[in-house]
Amino acid sequence: MEGFPVSIKVEDKLYQNRYLVDAERPHIQIKDAAVCAACTTRQCTVCCPAGCYEGAESKVVLTTDGCLECGTCRVICTTHRNVAWEYPRGGYGIQFKFG
Repeated sequence: MEGFPVSIKVEDKLYQNRYLVDAERPHIQIKDAAVCAACTTRQCTVCCPAGCYEGAESKVVLTTDGCLECGTCRVICTTHRNVAWEYPRGGYGIQFKFG
């Protein structure tokens, strides 16, 4: 159709964002790895829009690099409440690029 922009993949849009990772103090942590290992739904691995959670064999692996700071993980883990989430320290975290 004329006049409509070419569609772009979500991964390409996420790549445009910039992150300043706080290696000394991650703003998200899994409270107890054993709780994640016993979780049968692992909704965090499906619902995180940035893909920070991955199911690996008998555990969930969290990589905070690229986090969008949306809070989906703390909302979706309501059964176990196993995610410790806070905003990053000033100057760290995501820097959105609009346009």
